[in-house]
Amino acid sequence: MKAIVYKGPGNKSWEDVPDPSIQDPTDAIVKVEHTTICGTDLHILKGDVPTVAEGRVLGHEGVGVVTEVGASCTRVKVGDRVIISCISKCMACDYCKAGLTSHCQTLGGIGWIFGHLIDGTQAEYVRVPYADNGLIPLPDNVTAEQGAMLSDILPTGYEIGVLYGAVKPGDVVAVVGVGPVGLAAVMTASSQGASRVIAVDGNKFRLEASREFGATDTVDASGHDLVTELKGLSGDGLGVDVAIEAVGIPATFGLALDSIRPGGHVANVGVHGESVQFPIERDWINNITITTGLVNATTAPELLTKITSGAIDPAKFVTHRFGFDQFLEAYDTFADAAEQQALKVIISNAG
Repeated sequence: MKAIVYKGPGNKSWEDVPDPSIQDPTDAIVKVEHTTICGTDLHILKGDVPTVAEGRVLGHEGVGVVTEVGASCTRVKVGDRVIISCISKCMACDYCKAGLTSHCQTLGGIGWIFGHLIDGTQAEYVRVPYADNGLIPLPDNVTAEQGAMLSDILPTGYEIGVLYGAVKPGDVVAVVGVGPVGLAAVMTASSQGASRVIAVDGNKFRLEASREFGATDTVDASGHDLVTELKGLSGDGLGVDVAIEAVGIPATFGLALDSIRPGGHVANVGVHGESVQFPIERDWINNITITTGLVNATTAPELLTKITSGAIDPAKFVTHRFGFDQFLEAYDTFADAAEQQALKVIISNAG
């Protein structure tokens, strides 16, 4: 089969690799029909994730059809159309039972294994461990493109941004960084009842797009006094109730922290590669909450209900479409997202 293979920092190829096979009785094999590219894949290609070995098939998102199941699979069957969750989970260890599937102990303490520790979904076929738990049936009234957004970005923005941020009806929410995951937070914060959702970014295309996802206000991050501007949008000037950080650099974390009100929340979604400053001498008295996390991807049933009810439409994320024979072109487009005005790219296997 063909797949995108990591060849070390800065290098990848679309090449022939062996077809996957059942290794454990809880495995299934899925023919990938639609997949996408994540910012994490770009981090891997930059060499930021040293645990990814050369020769690894990349990708952790997608929709496809089950072609083979292991003897212990009881829920999934051959022919099922499924969403492939980015998080694998045994559902038997203490962490999985507690809902922290991203730290599944059976899998070594990390649920993100696709395109990381095992071969991923940017391929014609993929092996799915613990398939009964990691494959989500795709309802007939949910499109494949909508389903692909449920693999990762939509649950990430919702769980780690909105739910960890404890967004409630009437809250004023700032989302700092409105790339795909930030826009997922915008979309789900709006559906959660936030009275005002402020999108903060330096990219005009993303700011304009954020309005379609539910942003009520936009703030250009190239401005000079962003904290004052955000506090001014909070109504009483004390600051926003929740700031969702979706970039992963010290400046944006600092902006989120500086913009919340006493008793406010910072929900960190961004992937950080260096230390940030936390002025504990200022904030020990402010009763604030800071949360971090890797998505558990346990909210798919809830998000599917929001999709089928019309409350959200994740198809809005898709700006560019490619065939599997255009995979490298899709990577070029996504890597130059600002210039190409790209949010999410979909790569489809017509074969």
